[in-house]
Amino acid sequence: MTGRTVTTIARKLMASVSLVASLAAASAHASSLGDALVGAYNHSGLLDQNRALLRAADEDVVTAASLLKPIINWSGDVTRQFGDSRSGASGGRLVDIGQTSVSLGIAASLQIYDGGADRSRVEASKETVLATRAQLLNIEQLVLLQAAGAYFNVIRQQEFVALSRNNLRLLNEELRAAQDRFEVGEVTRTDVSLAEAAVAQARSNLASSQRDLIQAQAEYTNVVGSPPGRLTGLPRLPKTETNVATAQAVAVRTHPELVQAQRQVAASELIAVAAGQDMLPTISLNGSLGVTEEFGSTDSSSIGSVSIEATGPIYRGGQLYSQERGALANRDAARGNLHNVRHGVAQDVVNAISDLQAARASLAASERQIRAARVAFQGVREEATLGARTTLDVLDAEQNLLDAETNRISAQADQYIAAYAVLESMGLLTAERLRLPVQIYDPEAYYNLVKDGPIKLSKQGKQLDRIIRSLTPND
Repeated sequence: MTGRTVTTIARKLMASVSLVASLAAASAHASSLGDALVGAYNHSGLLDQNRALLRAADEDVVTAASLLKPIINWSGDVTRQFGDSRSGASGGRLVDIGQTSVSLGIAASLQIYDGGADRSRVEASKETVLATRAQLLNIEQLVLLQAAGAYFNVIRQQEFVALSRNNLRLLNEELRAAQDRFEVGEVTRTDVSLAEAAVAQARSNLASSQRDLIQAQAEYTNVVGSPPGRLTGLPRLPKTETNVATAQAVAVRTHPELVQAQRQVAASELIAVAAGQDMLPTISLNGSLGVTEEFGSTDSSSIGSVSIEATGPIYRGGQLYSQERGALANRDAARGNLHNVRHGVAQDVVNAISDLQAARASLAASERQIRAARVAFQGVREEATLGARTTLDVLDAEQNLLDAETNRISAQADQYIAAYAVLESMGLLTAERLRLPVQIYDPEAYYNLVKDGPIKLSKQGKQLDRIIRSLTPND
């Protein structure tokens, strides 16, 4: 990798971090669905967590590939030898034979053949990286779907609160009317009591709606990273596929959960191959060079060697065969998981589309119900002023209208949530496909920066350290 390429990747990663921070600040007072989605993308700790896990998987490729590269070690020691010697040559005198020596050495080895086991593990780690990238994309979908759900639930609860307040206002009017009619003898105390009970129930319903709104706002703040504030209302419905077969065909090709399962199968198959190759001999090329210097003497020596070493297993207590059988079992488990995921993705498409169709039908029915209930309520209330209807009839008609309006609000929110759930079930609910104004996280940038295994003191290694510090979350 050239220095210019490294610098480009580094700038790209660091620009991503700074732009994410600025976008997070800009979306502090999200008011539209787009703002909520942007806020969730920038705020999500779950995305940060899985991005870090992806970077860890990238490093596993470097670790596996390092076994295919030369391994160089140095060694050194200082030795002080103590002792006396008496001989005829010294006239029977004790002679100090102590000496100090320094030895330095360097050794290198290169594995030139292992049956392909280590190379298979490198390829397996690459497949794991691709599986982790797909997992990150799937997490992104879930985060955005959760943000959409939180947005529409806040709107739902806001409308429930407004509806409950309006209902309380109308029931207070009915109570005053019942009291006035009781004063002139047109109705009984029972009618007044019924109206009072309805007002009390309306107050309770308003309190419950306000509680639900507070909880919905708290969920929104948790997902998006900022309070909802004043939301702009319902956006246009996203274009979604309503044909189950067509949607399933798209999901099978694009859904990240299925891609992840496929990559996991590929990785487990390569691990199984590597486990079988571990039983083959290993051949390595070794070389060493050493220098020894004795202080206080003119003696010194240097020695070097080159060798080819071949090793192979004979008996390890059944370890290698057990590892191979375990790898084959993990491969079969990954294949079983792929089967389950494929059918689960297909079922999720059916569930999402059926939810969308049901919400649309419920919305259309609630519109008709509202029109009929409003006409009925107005007619019953008018008849009650003429003495042809009781207060209970008016209250029942009012409750029917309230139920119809509540159904419409829920069906409307459910329709939007279901539409985005259809996109998620097809693997299309991503920041890139939604064209969100965010700096899209590039999963390849970090991999390209570390894949050659830069050492810490190199220029590339120092740039990498700065990037890692910039990617470290503050909380």
